Amino acid sequence: MASPRSTPRTLSRGDTWNFVLFIIAGVAIAAWAVIRSIGNIVAAVGNRDVRVPIEFLDTVAQAPIGPDGAAVPVELTGAVVTAPSLPIASLWALFLGEGLFAATVVAAVVLLLVLCVGILRGDIFSRRHTVIVTAVGVITLVGAFGVPFFHNMVANGALAWLSDRTYDRGLTQQIDLPVLIAIGFVAGLSSTVFAVGDRLQRDTEGLV
Repeated sequence: MASPRSTPRTLSRGDTWNFVLFIIAGVAIAAWAVIRSIGNIVAAVGNRDVRVPIEFLDTVAQAPIGPDGAAVPVELTGAVVTAPSLPIASLWALFLGEGLFAATVVAAVVLLLVLCVGILRGDIFSRRHTVIVTAVGVITLVGAFGVPFFHNMVANGALAWLSDRTYDRGLTQQIDLPVLIAIGFVAGLSSTVFAVGDRLQRDTEGLV
C-alpha cells in the first residue's frame, strides 16, 4: 500500500482563468477597502462637519415629491447627516470601525488568494486549506459584528449632539442578526466541506 501523499490535480484552462480573474478582483477589492477607509478617516480627522450615514427604523420624514414640490410623508430608512463634530468616543469609534473594515477585507482577501494559489498548484483539499477557509469565516464574522458595532457608536454620537440628546436611539438600525447568522452558516458549511474533502482525499490516496 502506498503512503498517503497529495497528488496534483489538473485544472481546465477555463478554471485556471476563473481563478486568475478572482485573484485580480481580490487585489482590487482589498485596495478599494484600504483607500475607502483611509479617505473616511482623513475626512473625519479634523472632527468638523463629519458626514455620518445612518439607517433608521420607523422614522417618518417629509420629502418634496408632491405637486409643485409639496412635502409628502415618507418612511426614512437611510440618510447621511452632517454633525458639526463628534464626541471623542464616537470619533475614535469611527477610526476603529474604518480600520477594522479595511483589516477584515484585506485579511480575508489575502487568505482567499493563498487558497486560490494552492488550488492553481493542484492542491485542492488539504488541512492547510481547511484552516484557511475556517480563518476566513471567523475573520468575516468578526468584521460583520465589529464594523456595525462601531458604526452605531458613531451614529449615536452624531444624533446625540444634533438633537441635544433628545432623539430616540432605538429608531436607528442595530447590528443585523440575520446577516451574522447567514455568514456563520456559510462559514461553517465551507469549513465542513473542506474538512470532509480533505479526509476523503487522504482515505482515497491511502488505498492507492
